[in-house]
Amino acid sequence: MYKILLRQDLVPNVRLFKIAAPDVAKKAQAGQFVIIRLDEKGERIPLTIADWDAKEGSVTIVFMEVGTTTHRLARLKSGDSIANFVGPLGLPTHIEKFGTVVCVAGGFAVATIMPIARAMRDKGNKVIAIMGARNKNLIFWEDELRRVSDQLIVTTDDGSYARKGLVTEPLRELLEGHERIDRVIAIGPSIMMKFSAKTTQPFGVKTIVSLNPIMVDGTGMCGCCRVSVGGVTRFACMDGPDFDGHQVDWDLLFARQRTYLDEEKRSLEQCQSQHVVSSQIKVRG
Repeated sequence: MYKILLRQDLVPNVRLFKIAAPDVAKKAQAGQFVIIRLDEKGERIPLTIADWDAKEGSVTIVFMEVGTTTHRLARLKSGDSIANFVGPLGLPTHIEKFGTVVCVAGGFAVATIMPIARAMRDKGNKVIAIMGARNKNLIFWEDELRRVSDQLIVTTDDGSYARKGLVTEPLRELLEGHERIDRVIAIGPSIMMKFSAKTTQPFGVKTIVSLNPIMVDGTGMCGCCRVSVGGVTRFACMDGPDFDGHQVDWDLLFARQRTYLDEEKRSLEQCQSQHVVSSQIKVRG
């Protein structure tokens, strides 16, 4: 069992857990993920490592409540435990001195981009970070990302905070500017990563995206996370999760992500219904 050392509610529906996992913390690198399972009957889900402390033996994950397992996970508190916490899995992000690196984070993916931006800057790169959210209430870790970046640009879709617009707009401006951009790393919703890659493609700037589709075992055995990159089938869990965004077959990826939407919706509705009944029983008791 893996104990939850700390729980924080960052913004609506986004939670942070610090987990006691010393073996994972000793080997974790930027860009890797873990597979967790709440109990022996639970499903396996991948969560990207947001931070780690090898000395403390802890690993930090940040997740959004979107499905059955993440809703169940969000009900846990500090002191509770998780049955399985396997990792670090996947290939770490390739870190070297490129020059100027733009790190683009959409939504709660700021937690994923944080260790990458930090590692890039530690390697001697100039790091320009762009973070975006739908509105002001969904912005978190702005100060943390600012500390590991040379420049930070914040956007909100509705203009309720900082600059109004999508993250691709300042990205294009940077590419059109006088400063040479040597690499772009874009992480967030698939549609945001697709259009970030489309924005950089005319400029010939290599753009890395992190593909985190449905995974089951995280070791390449099941084949559930197949993606097509440059016309070749890859497994996101073993060959990634980082890939060249210009080579990803995005239409195929979107189609695969829609495969089990109806089943996922029914599962979530059942989970929420059971939670309501359980709460009512506790109140009556």
